[in-house]
Amino acid sequence: MSGPHARRPVLAVVGYAGELAEPLAALAADAGRCAIERGFRIATGGLGGVMFAASRGARGASAWREGDVIGVLPSYDRSTANPFVDIAIPTGLQLARNIVLVAMSDAVLAIGGGAGTLSEIAFAWQLGKPTIALVGGGGWSAELAGRALDGRFATQVFAAETASEAVELAWQLVLGGTTEPGEIGSGWRLP
Repeated sequence: MSGPHARRPVLAVVGYAGELAEPLAALAADAGRCAIERGFRIATGGLGGVMFAASRGARGASAWREGDVIGVLPSYDRSTANPFVDIAIPTGLQLARNIVLVAMSDAVLAIGGGAGTLSEIAFAWQLGKPTIALVGGGGWSAELAGRALDGRFATQVFAAETASEAVELAWQLVLGGTTEPGEIGSGWRLP
């Protein structure tokens, strides 16, 4: 990620959309801050919960620059984006926006989460995106941390205990040269 025209990598931060207990909100905010400090841009679904907290943390990072916080919104209404989103992308795709969020990312960080987060983790798995799950986040991130989703691929959903550990692992995985899936036809990545 160097050179005058190098593209900065994007870390998708996914997780619970609802009200968060303070420890989980702090964990998500720390993930956003650590991601920006490490050199990532972040992308979320742009709304509340983990998305709000991660966006807030990212905007509070000393390395934050305008455009570092991207919100991929389910509706066409930009005003639904949380106040920390720099770039609101109104998709009008509702739940299908999850695949857009994952596809535009270089890696995915899951913090807790319900069914929507599960779909994002599954899309990341199928697209070959490095996926890291915070063990202490509860929900699907805790359930899938350190596990493979199925037997087709040797990779796993990586487990991390802290936000800084998760972001550093994501950085190393992205630097390791994951390949873009390109046209994969049926939606399954090639082995």
